Amino acid sequence: MNRTVILLVLVLGTLMAAVDGTIVLLALPQIAQDLHADLFTAIWVLLAYLLVTAILTTQTGRIGDIYGRAKIFNLGFVIFTVASALCGLSNSIYLLIAFRLIQGVGGAMMTANSGAIVADHFPPNMMGRAYGYTSLGWNIGALLGIVLGGTLTTFFGWPYIFYINVPIGVVATILGVKYIKDVNKVKRELDVTGAVLLGVALVLVSYSSIVMASVGVDSLNLGILVVGIILVGAFIFNESRAKSPVIDLKMFRYRLLGYSLTATFLQAIGGLAITFLLIMYLQGVRGLSPLDASLLLLPGYVVASFLAPYMGKLTDRYGSRWFATGGIAIIMLSVIMFYFVLTPETPYTWILLISGINGVGSGMFWPSNTSAIMSSAPKGYFGSVSGLSRTLGNVGIILSYVITLSVAAAAIPKEVAFKIFLGTSKLDGGLSSIFVVGLHYAFLISAVVLAVATFFSFLRGKEIRMEEKA
Repeated sequence: MNRTVILLVLVLGTLMAAVDGTIVLLALPQIAQDLHADLFTAIWVLLAYLLVTAILTTQTGRIGDIYGRAKIFNLGFVIFTVASALCGLSNSIYLLIAFRLIQGVGGAMMTANSGAIVADHFPPNMMGRAYGYTSLGWNIGALLGIVLGGTLTTFFGWPYIFYINVPIGVVATILGVKYIKDVNKVKRELDVTGAVLLGVALVLVSYSSIVMASVGVDSLNLGILVVGIILVGAFIFNESRAKSPVIDLKMFRYRLLGYSLTATFLQAIGGLAITFLLIMYLQGVRGLSPLDASLLLLPGYVVASFLAPYMGKLTDRYGSRWFATGGIAIIMLSVIMFYFVLTPETPYTWILLISGINGVGSGMFWPSNTSAIMSSAPKGYFGSVSGLSRTLGNVGIILSYVITLSVAAAAIPKEVAFKIFLGTSKLDGGLSSIFVVGLHYAFLISAVVLAVATFFSFLRGKEIRMEEKA
């Protein structure tokens, strides 16, 4: 009974985090209009949350190791819920961005510790099934975000995309406090220097890249990008010397763990770009509204949602290697198919079909790969490893957005490409064909990244799942 309730709370946490990722994207044009903001400022409503979770996830996972994962997870739920209500009450774009930053802190605390809580309460031979259900939370959350984002914004107003988190958060917090208990505390230190270096580097790289993608390259933003890249190097140097680094490079010495983490990072860069690319195509080339464009992506989320728990069970029995590797390979196949079939007149049935194929790959990869990461994590490092996995995934998402927008928009005016992504502009005439060529190049880059991810996933080798002792 307790395990069931614990899993329910964890699924609710992942569902809320996923909803908040996709639901904001569709509401950005309306948010910009209502709060009298330009689109470049409004995009930081999305990026602020992603940056904070990328920066803090590993550290909040480590804090969970030290002070108790249940405490940090439940506190994260409280912060996330309160910040959601404040986001809905915001009357300026800068207040909204500030509350999104706070919401990101709560999201980091939840996502960093949820995987570790599974590892605390489920034996290795049941982890795959548990992670299958948490993956279900991510996919259902993304699906709900797509549907609810357009529906709530259209019929009730954008504040309700944040208010919807409040009742879920209240119920989940009550259940979490009652049923999720702390186990396996470990005394560890925090890497404040590393966290600061990573945070500043990601902000500088993201800011400069988004500016250059939206309005073009200039010397100032090129300089900001260079400084950001230099700080990335300084961060890596710090991690090699820090006693308790943000990204513990020693973790990559464990074959199964290291290759599984690498696959997470590369899959995020290559696989998550698909959503960005298709939204740009459907809105900019085909002229669909953000809601209609996103509805065409639902088959992938639906397929992944139903498949993930079953794939988790198979992972418990046979290990992660073939399911995770096969999943990335299928995602890569879907990208290659988009590369070949996408034209200004591609039938929507093709897009639905390929999105479904992509969902098969996602449903295979995420539960099996997450299970491999947590089952191979050294005892006492569950929170840190769970946080590290989410950090790599979030950094991959940010890079995915930057690379996608930059490459796909290279052939058309930058400000037009930016408006296309947000669903406020449509291409006419020859620009449509030119833009599709740019999309082809972006799909090609994604396919190459996914091919490398497939290779690293295969290199993880076999694993042995331990049966639960009576």
